[in-house]
Amino acid sequence: MAPLEQLVFDNTYARLPPGFAARVAPAPFPDAHVVSVNPAALRLLGLDADAATHPEFAQVFGGARLLPGMEPLAMVYAGHQFGGYVPRLGDGRALLLGEVRAPDGAKWDLHLKGGGPTPFSRGGDGRAVLRSTLREYLAGEALHALGIPTTRALCVLGSRTPVYREDVETGAMLVRLAPSHVRFGTFEFFHHTGQPGHVATLADHVITGHLPHLLVQGQEGRHARFFAEVVERTARLVAGWQAVGFAHGVMNTDNMSILGLTLDYGPYGFLDDFEPGFICNHSDPQGRYAFDQQPRIALWNLACLGEALLTLISEEEARAALGAFQPSFAAHFLARMREKLGLTEARDGDRALVEDLFGLMARSHVDYSRFFRALNRFDSRPDTRNTPLRDHFLPPEGFDAWAARYRARLGSEGSEDSVRHARMDRVNPKYVLRNWVAQQTIARAQEGDFAEVDRVLALVSAPFDEHPGSEAYAAAPPSWGRHLVVSCSS
Repeated sequence: MAPLEQLVFDNTYARLPPGFAARVAPAPFPDAHVVSVNPAALRLLGLDADAATHPEFAQVFGGARLLPGMEPLAMVYAGHQFGGYVPRLGDGRALLLGEVRAPDGAKWDLHLKGGGPTPFSRGGDGRAVLRSTLREYLAGEALHALGIPTTRALCVLGSRTPVYREDVETGAMLVRLAPSHVRFGTFEFFHHTGQPGHVATLADHVITGHLPHLLVQGQEGRHARFFAEVVERTARLVAGWQAVGFAHGVMNTDNMSILGLTLDYGPYGFLDDFEPGFICNHSDPQGRYAFDQQPRIALWNLACLGEALLTLISEEEARAALGAFQPSFAAHFLARMREKLGLTEARDGDRALVEDLFGLMARSHVDYSRFFRALNRFDSRPDTRNTPLRDHFLPPEGFDAWAARYRARLGSEGSEDSVRHARMDRVNPKYVLRNWVAQQTIARAQEGDFAEVDRVLALVSAPFDEHPGSEAYAAAPPSWGRHLVVSCSS
């Protein structure tokens, strides 16, 4: 136990006033066992790989044995779900075991999902299943490797205990890490229950613990700067989603991180064919959270947060911060797309170049990630047909016209193919966590083959590398994997 007992806890959220959380003891699975441990997350906590081999690792992170300093609690929050306000949600199947202060000074919440019922479970069992825990475990690391702010995942623990969802499934637990799990909905809860003092306390908790740079100008105006910071971080986050072709699927305000992290992976999906209106969530038939709606919904959610902060900031300050969202999102998105196109300079026509390419891709149902990976090898010499690329399009003449514009754009900044190829190889991934890959991994794990989990984790953690022998994971979806149904229960 020595490596684990060396973890230092600094439980700042537990020191907030009563009403911010409920003290809850975990209800661990009696037979919890390790399915997979993420070496990168171990390092974040200052642990080495040997820590995961200790026989009590599963007991500690499954909640059966609390380390000195752990103070398990369930956080309270509310939220707008599919546009309707739900006044009391909270951690219904999750527990904040404690906040680890790592040797490098970073703070990480240890958040256990599937640890049993809490006062916020609303009649639920507080459990998670292997299917959903593996999806979150892999997705968090996949987005991190793509440069998208996200929660991280430490480990998945399995159990033979049955858990009842649409069908009887295998129980599991996930330990995820984040600097904070405070959400937009946490502020909404205190605002809509008439507790402005707690709104201020929560804002100052986040500022002091996570955004201390906002205090450089002093205490006055800190809350307006705080909201502006959240708007900026959210704009940057969603721009990253759009650029890598990631659909979150359930952007309720209780699933929106106050620090601009990707939070609560459920019915997410990476684009296969480029489809702007892609709906990854079977529970969202109207497409409220469709891929192309994510920027609009992010702004709507920010407006809900702004309302919750109106006891701290003026309406004018709130409107000014919200007004910065669209230009910030557009700038971040275009910057990412320039990188994907291998461009190093900003030009006035870049937005049209991107939008016209998207139009061609949508009409020809071009695979998003595979096309951009192939674009890394675009040959800019005059009269080169770039046949491997033009073959993605029917008819190809539209791409030929776009390619001529792209070639001229590259030439205008003196781009050298070999240098650009290497640069784009570090931006356009070969491996993304497609739903069919995740489903295949889940199916094998449910049969007891956990090696596939580690294999896919390694691929998505280094998505720009070639990984010889793993090319099948970068292929277009097989016929059975093209239209997988994923719902909120995922």
